[in-house]
Amino acid sequence: MWVLVCSWIVLTSYFYQNGNKSFRCKLATKKVIFGNYPVDVKKYEEIRDELLKFGLTSNQVKVFFYLGKFGSKTAIEISRNLRMPRTETYHLLSSLQSKGMVMSSFNHPTKFSAIPFDKAMVALLNAESERLKSLKNSEDILKKLWAKIPNFGSSLNEIEEEKFQILRGENQVKSKIMDMISDVEKKFLILGCEDDFLRFYRANFLELFENSSINFKFLTSTSENAWYIFDDIDKSKIRQVANSVIENLCFLIKDDKEILIFVKNSKIIQKEVIALWTNSKSLIYSNILLFKSLWSIQSESIIEQKISK
Repeated sequence: MWVLVCSWIVLTSYFYQNGNKSFRCKLATKKVIFGNYPVDVKKYEEIRDELLKFGLTSNQVKVFFYLGKFGSKTAIEISRNLRMPRTETYHLLSSLQSKGMVMSSFNHPTKFSAIPFDKAMVALLNAESERLKSLKNSEDILKKLWAKIPNFGSSLNEIEEEKFQILRGENQVKSKIMDMISDVEKKFLILGCEDDFLRFYRANFLELFENSSINFKFLTSTSENAWYIFDDIDKSKIRQVANSVIENLCFLIKDDKEILIFVKNSKIIQKEVIALWTNSKSLIYSNILLFKSLWSIQSESIIEQKISK
């Protein structure tokens, strides 16, 4: 009897401890703790990821979020509730103040508070604009300084090698596409689904093909509801294919010399745009063959046929 009682106590203790641990783990996966207050992890991470695009660090976002959602606090309170070293906390507060996102009081001890979110966004946008202006002003100076130092590598005069470049984020990808379109000599091919061409339209890439002498061709699965994006473009150079054929495909080919391929999966929501640029002859050739094959399926542009009716 005593053995049974002891066994029952041991088992009860085991399941109680592990059950609580499991329960705490489930909570931890769904909530992030600010002091004594749980905050939905997914919603917080979405806000954090957007603010990181403005050059803030993860800890800067955490401090700003805490002050913005929980009100003014002293440095000691921030340090304790966010579990940060006090010296780092003061450094973070100082950097956020310099960005115009946090204010301090004259009280003792000093209390820090976040400025209203809409004003914080204006401050961040203005800071980015000023940074871009500064970089633009430095462009000519850097070019002159670079030209003053001669090239020493013999490889600069060698035959061009096949290369590739991984592009991450919308800014890198857009910049590369703009370079390709502005530098095209004879021919430009684009294959993509409706979402891809809507992205190109919003980025003003399609405007560059209006009244253009470039020999361009577009293959797309764009539906009738979105044909407005091609209003000012020669419809004879656009052909429509089934979305099921190209939903996971999107590439741009310039002069049969360069190709940019989007890395994507229609069944997965991607947080970051990723693309591959290369001058690989075999990769370019195989995709040109694919483009020609899909182009030949339709002898005449479906968009042009339906508009003429």
